[in-house]
Amino acid sequence: RLKKSLQQPSKSQFYFFREGPVMAAMLGSFCHGMLEKREKLLSNNGLSDSRFTDIESNDLLKGESNGRSRLCCCFSCGNIRGKISGLYQDSKEVARKAWEMGVSDPRKIVFSAKIGLALTIVAVLIFFQEPNPDLSRYSVWAILTVVVVFEFTIGATLSKGFNRALGTLSAGGLALAMAELSTLTGDWEELFCTINVFCIGFLATFMKLYPAMKAYEYGFRVFLLTYCYVLISGCRTGEFVEMATSRFLLIALGAGVSLGVNMFIYPIWAGEDLHNLVVKNFMNVATSLEGCVNGYLRCVEYERVPSKILTYQASEDPVYKGYRSAVESTSQEESLMSFAIWEPPHGPYKSFNYPWQSYVKLSGALKHCAFTVMALHGCILSEIQAPEERRQVFRQELQRVGVEGARLLRELGDKVKKMEKLGPVDILFEVHLAAEELQHKIDKKSYLLVNSEYWEIGNRSKESHSEPQELLSLEDSDPQETLEAPLPVYAFKSLSEAVLEIPKSWGEKNHREPLNRRPTLSKQVSWPARLVLPPHVETTNGASPLVEATKTYESASALSLATFASLLIEFVARLQNVVDAFEDLSKKANFKEPEIDTAATEERAGLGRKIRRCFGL
Repeated sequence: RLKKSLQQPSKSQFYFFREGPVMAAMLGSFCHGMLEKREKLLSNNGLSDSRFTDIESNDLLKGESNGRSRLCCCFSCGNIRGKISGLYQDSKEVARKAWEMGVSDPRKIVFSAKIGLALTIVAVLIFFQEPNPDLSRYSVWAILTVVVVFEFTIGATLSKGFNRALGTLSAGGLALAMAELSTLTGDWEELFCTINVFCIGFLATFMKLYPAMKAYEYGFRVFLLTYCYVLISGCRTGEFVEMATSRFLLIALGAGVSLGVNMFIYPIWAGEDLHNLVVKNFMNVATSLEGCVNGYLRCVEYERVPSKILTYQASEDPVYKGYRSAVESTSQEESLMSFAIWEPPHGPYKSFNYPWQSYVKLSGALKHCAFTVMALHGCILSEIQAPEERRQVFRQELQRVGVEGARLLRELGDKVKKMEKLGPVDILFEVHLAAEELQHKIDKKSYLLVNSEYWEIGNRSKESHSEPQELLSLEDSDPQETLEAPLPVYAFKSLSEAVLEIPKSWGEKNHREPLNRRPTLSKQVSWPARLVLPPHVETTNGASPLVEATKTYESASALSLATFASLLIEFVARLQNVVDAFEDLSKKANFKEPEIDTAATEERAGLGRKIRRCFGL
């Protein structure tokens, strides 16, 4: 029975095969009914079930394979198209950036063309076996010299060329001497050369690390390379003199071609770049100073301080970008100065030993002022901000200090650019006068910068708290009305004033121009915007915790204004160092005398005398 059942399966045990496990249709199921109908159709058509299943399975396999091949083909074509499109877009972006770089500084294109020309000249000389036919097998040294020595500026090319020539000459001579000594050692020649390589490598590297030898670091590298190459190769071939001479001649050929092409075809001078960089720093710091003062008076608020500013990275903010470029130019200035020292007299720099160090000193004095501008920008970025009403009290004085400080920096930058000395008029007079006016205004209105409640003697009138705007009211009023009116908060004397009886003008009615309502980026609010106070705080004089905390926050925000004003005064004080450094540079570099406009000078000098008389100076 088991045999028969296996040989002749019943309808309920119908099996079919398809690439995977055997599937059986259970009796009474939907699949079982479908299989019965299909079996009847097959029996009527005279086709066997096995044949039908084979054909069906083959068709299914072919369809699946065709579908998979078509799908794979579509995917592969799509990937190829995507890669080609991405490569095309990347190529366009690279070409665009290269074009922008060339347009922004055409000297880079000229420099690239000059290197190509120098390499072409050396290759032509080698092909024609000039100047010596026997040097062709060492021609690689001439090509390497052009590639390594040819720099963007003439000073850098001279510096590297001198270092390479000095290192090659000294290493070649020392290698020849050691080679002669090695011949006396007989069978110990290889050991002698190995010990020499170690000793010379140690000494040269140690001397290179000495601070005074920093300018000759490249020369030490060339020295080590030449010494090891000549000594080790000469030990094998025995051609010490020929190898050292050939190397020196080819290096001299490459250095001469590089220097000639770089100096006589569109020369680029490191000294001129240093000069222009110092001028640019003056203009950038002046722009940042004006931006800080204007932004503070317009109550410009950053919705969110850029993370690049917080981490001192490059940013597109104009105020931040200006002073940061001046501060970050230290390494560039030192590098340009070290190359400018090698350059011969040229253009307006017509003297040997030109005082390039004085340019760096002048830029250092400017950076000392730029640090103050950085602190001013920090006041704008700070979370603690003074109210707009209190800023407007000092608006005129702050604005004038900013304008005069920026004007002085631009004037000094223009003097450096034109290489002119200062005129007979004191260039610091106007900015010092503006700073004195700001200091006088701070002394007069200092009650706005601190909490004056704790200065008074006796009890203050409770009604004064109901009108805080009275504190800032600077409108014109009649003197008689002022005397009859009740004294404001700031009219009470402190303990020191009562004892010493120091006269103060705080009781006088003050004046303030109307608020400037120019359109602004956004308005800052006094810090903090929302107060969160513990309910159990105990205070003195029976005041509520909310009142005490509010007074604390108001005092902190007022100190922000005092910080900004004091930083401006500090900036003016540091300008004296900048002027002194400029005068030192103008004397050492023999700047030309300025063109003096007699009428304008007399008018300005007359105005200065009038102002001095006014202040009793």
